[in-house]
This record gives sequence, C-alpha cells and structure tokens, in this order.
Amino acid sequence: MLPIKDDIPTKRTPVVTIALIVINCLVFLFEFVQGDRAFMEFTYVWGLIPIELTTGVELTPQASVSSLVNLFTSMFMHGGLLHLGGNMLYLWIFGNNIEDRLGRVKFILFYLASGIVAALAFIATAPQGDVPLVGASGAIAGILGAYLVSYPRARVVTVLFIFYFIRIARIPAMYVLGFWFILQVFSGLPALGSSGGGGVAWFAHIGGFLFGLIVFKFFVKKIPTIYLAVR
Repeated sequence: MLPIKDDIPTKRTPVVTIALIVINCLVFLFEFVQGDRAFMEFTYVWGLIPIELTTGVELTPQASVSSLVNLFTSMFMHGGLLHLGGNMLYLWIFGNNIEDRLGRVKFILFYLASGIVAALAFIATAPQGDVPLVGASGAIAGILGAYLVSYPRARVVTVLFIFYFIRIARIPAMYVLGFWFILQVFSGLPALGSSGGGGVAWFAHIGGFLFGLIVFKFFVKKIPTIYLAVR
C-alpha cells in the first residue's frame, strides 16, 4: 500500500507541516553534500544512539552532543532519499489535517512529543544499541495514530501493489493505517531485543502510533465527527 492523498480539505494553510517538510529536506541535503564519510560522522554525532542515553557513555567524545539534544535532532535526519521521501509523503498526507485540527502551536508540541516517545520506545527494546536512530517516522507515527482517532472513515487514495498488478483505490483510513500498524508489529516482533531491527526502528513506529492514538484526545476538546460516518 502506498497512500497518495486523502479527501479531507483543510481550512487553512498547514504552515507547520510545510515547515517541517522543508527543514527535513534541508537537513538531508546538508548531510548528503558532505560525502559518505562526513555523512556517517554527522549521523553519529546528531543521531540518537541508545547506549549513549542508557549508560551515559559517549561513542563520539571528539564531538560530544548530549543525548537529550539528540532526542530532538535525530527527528530531522534521514538515512537516505527513500527514507526521507516516504516520511515526508506520510507527513504531508496526514499531518496537514491534524495541524488543522490542533492549531499550529499544539501541533508542533504533539509532533515533538510523539517523536520523543517513539525514540524512548525504541530504546526500551534495544537499550544497548550502538546504531544511531534517525528519522521523522516516530513523530509521524504519532500523527497517524491521531488521524486514525479523528478520521477513521476518511477515504485515502492508495496505490495497491498486488503481485504484478497495480491498482488505485479509495480506502477508508482505518484500513490503511490499521494495515500499516499491523505491519510494524509483525515486522518488529522478530527484531525485539536486537540493536536495530534490520535497519528499521519498528518499535519507534509502534510507540509513536500508540502515543498518538491514546494521547491525541487530550490535545483537543472534541474529536471531529464530520468524517466518522460511512461514506
């Protein structure tokens, strides 16, 4: 499944969502132009390394940055173009509506809180991991959880890959996001306790999604009902 867009209009320009996308892209461009070696060094300095947070031991003492700072900086870094592109696509499709619902200040607070909780969830499953955690996917997972609470029956235009066939369908968000979450769980369980989960921080996604699903209602006074009816 590859979502392309949803059918929920926004009342105002999603300034924060656009700003987050621009910042992520600029950070990646800055990383990329430095070359492979500098890219890796930059990742180890500004990414979040679990064992540094759990033990206080710095793996890069020559360029030490507090792990508390890395909780934030790691959210704006990506390991490759596909990593960046996939995250920004999901942020654009689902983030603009959550920003519209929360307002700009609450949205950025919710986004950052989702990212922090997602990172901590990953660290809880791999406390001795020495591979840097980078990417906005944990924070975006929180947005997905919030979207599922708010607009479960909104239609999401999705590209379906079925063996050799490609089909475009309008699917309720609860199925698109439900499938996404189930995929994270089944992919993450075999990697439980490992240092990286095969290069994907599955439990960061799971933690962020559950945070958004549960906590979002405390960020708003009333969950919108306009899109809750079957369409």
